[in-house]
Amino acid sequence: MNIPEELLYTKEHEWIKIEGNLATVGITDYAQNSLGDITFVELPEVGSKVKQFEKFSTVESVKAASDVYAPISGKIIKINEELINAPENINQSPYEKAWFAVIEIEDIKQKQNLLSSSNYRDYIEGLSE
Repeated sequence: MNIPEELLYTKEHEWIKIEGNLATVGITDYAQNSLGDITFVELPEVGSKVKQFEKFSTVESVKAASDVYAPISGKIIKINEELINAPENINQSPYEKAWFAVIEIEDIKQKQNLLSSSNYRDYIEGLSE
């Protein structure tokens, strides 16, 4: 299972990379593997506001449709439009090519509510027990 050390995670299997007041967001390797072949992605609108742990996107796969939750509150300033035509990028490269959106962070203190890579690894190992 690929769990990059430099990222933070949620218990709903989103990852977040924080750089200054911007956060790049996607779903984890664990999530894409659990979903199977991803066939559709609904991305948030640029300019929309998101709240931490509230739904901001949807992914559909051959198995199911799943909500994606914002790991931090803020304003969507950019979306990965490539995913609209190539949702399979999420299966192939969940961390590099398949980010969903960039969020301008409203309250950096919210990162305290997220999991480190080691905490996330422990969490998903607990799910399989």
